[in-house]
Order: sequence, then structure tokens, then C-alpha cells
Amino acid sequence: MNTLIDTLKYFVIITVELTALFIGISTIIGVILQYISQDKIKKWMAGRGIWGNFMATVVGAITPFCACSTIPMAKGLMNAGVSFSAILSFIIASPLLNPIILAMLLALVGWKACLIYFILVFGLAIVLGLLFGKFGAKGEGSKESGCRCSEDVQKEHLTTFGKKLHQAFWGAVGDYKAVFWYLIIGVGIGSLIYGYLPQDIVLRFAGGKSPFAIPIAALIGIPLYIRTETAIPIGLALMQKGMSIGAVVALIIGGAGMAIPEMTMLASIFKKKTVAVIVVAVFMTAVISGLVFNAIM
Repeated sequence: MNTLIDTLKYFVIITVELTALFIGISTIIGVILQYISQDKIKKWMAGRGIWGNFMATVVGAITPFCACSTIPMAKGLMNAGVSFSAILSFIIASPLLNPIILAMLLALVGWKACLIYFILVFGLAIVLGLLFGKFGAKGEGSKESGCRCSEDVQKEHLTTFGKKLHQAFWGAVGDYKAVFWYLIIGVGIGSLIYGYLPQDIVLRFAGGKSPFAIPIAALIGIPLYIRTETAIPIGLALMQKGMSIGAVVALIIGGAGMAIPEMTMLASIFKKKTVAVIVVAVFMTAVISGLVFNAIM
């Protein structure tokens, strides 16, 4: 009975925290994006060399795009003449550095881990974009995404801050409804892990001393369609059971940064070799970040 009560308490507390963070941060970003046009974003990213990669990473970090929004945006950037190098930096940064993820990490694992995560992924998005940029190629055909996240919907011309705030809030609520069951599933699984999974099992296969824990966690995450709202509460519960923080970070990055549906969408825009380059870049981001976390945390 005590275990059941602890499990239910964990479920309620994490659900309330993540709900408040998601709607609050989404509303703030929604207001900010009311003042920034997509044409201006594309212009920022059109710079050559490291500046283009830096701005692409910045844009990815301030836009709370889900995977189904990132890919159509990448197609638009390609059509606008943005280099593949910068597009790759955006594809890495957009699902992994958005403010919702950072707010969740800040609330659940603390400011130090959140800051290290941000610096690592931000730097790797730039470096890997530059490193693999030469492999970019023109796309072959295109597919439109069926997703209609708030960022994809044409915004009305609103003249007052109050109206912008109202639209941003209800857009955030709409986005929350779209991810609600992902969040509930993630928190539910995390709660069961927290309450019932034997700690010895986690320590044996994914503890800090396991040399293969980080790459295996990244490989598990990449094929699955794990939204960040699902992955973070699962990772938190696994970490409390003894899973190394590096393996948790690798799982989150692998799951949130790439998935089979996203690979399919990428294949409609880029050649197969280019898609493989993107998947490898996300995998390297997950593994390197996990190794660094284990080394310094």
C-alpha cells in the first residue's frame, strides 16, 4: 500500500509540474514569436560559415518545434537557399534545445545539469553541422506534414499585447492537448519505474559502471517515437533507480532528436545518404553528451 501511495504521489506531482511548465513556457515563446516573422528567421540563418550554423542553432533553441514541425521548416529553409550545414544544426537543436525541454530539465534535475546539457547540445549542433555539412545534397521530392502545431498555423495580425498573449496562451493550451497523452504515458511509466522496478536491474544494465549503457540508451531512443514530454519523466525515474545520468541524457537526446516517423519525413526531402548523416549526427550528439555528463556530474 505504501508503494502504491508513493507511486500515485509521484505521478500527480510530476504531472502538475510538467503541465505548468509546458503551458507557461509555450505561452511566453508564443508571445515572442508574434514579433518575429519566418522570413526574418530564414534571413538570420542564411549567413555563411560558422555564423550561419550559430544562428541556426539559436533559432532552434528559441523555437519549441516538435519533430513534425522541424522537418517542414527545414524544407522551407532549403528552398530559401540556406546551406545544408546550417539546416543540420537547426535539425539537431530544434527538438533538443527548445525552452520546454530546458524548463523541464531545470525543474527536475537542477540548474547545473540543465546548463551543461544546453552548452553541450548547443556546441555539438554547431560543430556537427559544420563537420557534416559537406555531405548535404538537394532534396528529392517533398511531403507535407499533417501536423498543425501552433507555430505552423498562420498567425493573425494582432495589434495589442493583450491579444497576442491571449492567442499565445490558447495556442499553448492547444499544443498541450496534442501532447497530453504522451506526457501522461511518460509520467505513468516513470511512476511505475519509480515505485516498482527493482533497483538492482537498472544498476546491472545501465548503471554508471556499464561501458555500453550510453550507446545502448541512444540506440534504444532513436528508433522510437519518444516525445520529450514522455522521455524526461521516464529518464528521471530511471536515474532515481540508479541509471547513470549520462545514459539518461543519451536516451532523451536519442528519443527526442530522431525517430522513425521523422526519418521518413526527412527521406521525402533529402537523399538517403543525407538522412543517414543526420541520424549519425543525432546519435553522436547523444553519445558524446552522455559520456561528458558521466565524466563531470
